[in-house]
Amino acid sequence: VQLQASGGGSVQAGDSLRLSCAFPRRTLSNYSVAWFRQVPGKEREFVAAVTWPPGDSKYGDSVKGRFTISRTNARKTVHLQMDSLRPEDTAVYYCAARKYAAGIAPSDYGLWGQGTQVTVSS
Repeated sequence: VQLQASGGGSVQAGDSLRLSCAFPRRTLSNYSVAWFRQVPGKEREFVAAVTWPPGDSKYGDSVKGRFTISRTNARKTVHLQMDSLRPEDTAVYYCAARKYAAGIAPSDYGLWGQGTQVTVSS
């Protein structure tokens, strides 16, 4: 595993969580990083990405205005701040990385973390 995802948990609707994706052995400066999520029986869904360079971000339609992705190159960490969580946000969340430009398809990324479970109850 080259990326380490953490921060998942069980919360109530309307609560917040912050996920983290760490690069323990790589520099982050040349990589775009994305978050995807997946529920059983469904395809992996794009959530958000922060690009290299200059650090622009993009979001899936279902999370726009509620989730914020950010990166700290010096700490080799990318965060996903999730606010106003909804039951439909329940999924396993994965971080992924690729050099240079970001994409929104899972096939765009070659580096993946192990996933962290987020459960939102109503």
